[in-house]
Amino acid sequence: MSQRTVLLVTHTGRRAAVAAARELAGRLAEAGLDVRVLEGEAAAIGCSAVTVVPADAQAGEGAELVVALGGDGTLLRAAEFARPANAALLGVNLGHVGFLAEAERSDLESTVERILQSSYDVEERLTLDVVVRRGERVVVQNWALNDATVEKASRQRMLDLLVEVDGRPLSRWSGDGVVCATPTGSTAYAFSAGGPVVWPSVQALLVVPISAHALFARPLVVSPDSRVAVELLSGAGGAIAFCDGRRTLELAAHDRIEISRGAHPIRLVRLTSAAFTDRLVSKFHLSVRGWRGPTEDERPAGD
Repeated sequence: MSQRTVLLVTHTGRRAAVAAARELAGRLAEAGLDVRVLEGEAAAIGCSAVTVVPADAQAGEGAELVVALGGDGTLLRAAEFARPANAALLGVNLGHVGFLAEAERSDLESTVERILQSSYDVEERLTLDVVVRRGERVVVQNWALNDATVEKASRQRMLDLLVEVDGRPLSRWSGDGVVCATPTGSTAYAFSAGGPVVWPSVQALLVVPISAHALFARPLVVSPDSRVAVELLSGAGGAIAFCDGRRTLELAAHDRIEISRGAHPIRLVRLTSAAFTDRLVSKFHLSVRGWRGPTEDERPAGD
């Protein structure tokens, strides 16, 4: 049987994340797993029983699991290594909200045991493929787990955008930009821009204008098989596209940005069967005071 491999991706700017990575690496290596850490993070973690690998697309090759120790930003960075390797992605929250993380620092002991026993579920999350066309030429191809955004680069100038869905023009907006998000990303930038929260089990794409000056400028939820396109009508040199807020694409006037369902989903680890509603309540500190629950007659059969 081949040796099991786990890649750790750590927010080394947080002491709690470094300590958790050191503990996790030591425990997994002691159990016989090949534990990889990225160059640039190895010195901070300081565990001798690890394999140091370059921080490139091959870092996760052959790994069954990529573990992100930090906040949601760390998990999005870890996704860049998990995706090409088709590895499962597990987030351990050492940040603030950590909406995408499955475990907290206090759960580390049980998380180690679950990893060692391969006792976890994996769910596929929809991603986005992003293509930028300049005339007849494709100048950029990228992807996103949370969202792809087109934003103005200058505070003084609004963008003039035309949004298309399924090959047909929908509306022209002047404003700060537009967010195209997945259900996973619906609680991130799209939510801040006024978009709806979409349960992860729903297959859909979101289109959310950012401070748009237009009569029809409401958030849209479209088919996961739709193709959304954003055309820049003006603002040469004044627009930027971001994929997950990490990968930056410089845009020019008349560029066309096409967003569609990603060919490769992200495989997120789930350690519990907790409802998404409970995650919303916990992470956003929502008030549910006064809730009584369903009566006996209203409970689902089998409860």
